[in-house]
Amino acid sequence: MAAVLLSSCYLAPVEYYSALFRAEKGIIEIHDNYQKQSYRNRCNIAGANGVLSLTIPVVKPTQTQCKMKDIRIADHGNWQHLHWNAIVSAYNSTPFFRYYEEDFRPFFTKRFDFLHDFNEGLRQLICRLTGIETAVVYTTEYNETIAPGLYDLREAIHPKKKPDWVTPVYYQVFSSKNGFIPNLSILDLLCNMGNESRLFLI
Repeated sequence: MAAVLLSSCYLAPVEYYSALFRAEKGIIEIHDNYQKQSYRNRCNIAGANGVLSLTIPVVKPTQTQCKMKDIRIADHGNWQHLHWNAIVSAYNSTPFFRYYEEDFRPFFTKRFDFLHDFNEGLRQLICRLTGIETAVVYTTEYNETIAPGLYDLREAIHPKKKPDWVTPVYYQVFSSKNGFIPNLSILDLLCNMGNESRLFLI
């Protein structure tokens, strides 16, 4: 595909990175209105007992609608510590977690004010680790009209929507207990498959 339009997401699912990997250019929407219960502030990982959702608390906007780029992360709940403990518990026994542990740990100790900045820092790290070299830019305004050749996946990649893209089956550490769980956070693929992760994004 020539170019893909994506939302800003927290440790986005595998289908997100597959779309980015296959595109010549990635455009990340930051001028859309923030939506609750989306991948903007949540991700799904696989624990010993199945899917576990991690949600970043955000500051409630003062107005009814607030652009994604302006959404602030809330301080309460010690969420970074809780998320990191959940990630370690889920992936400490995977083949590659120890290789990436120190790359991801700072995101759960350093303070971030804005959700988009946190998401983007993680996306850039993941692209580097998986070898995704697609150029990425950000929107300068919100456009409902989509230019020809631009694939709009802003609302298509959503926790409540079944993806059109089929996740290739890869090794998961708890698959003998839970079966293969598709389209989890890219973190799941990375921790289980390491350098071979990009082979599952085609």
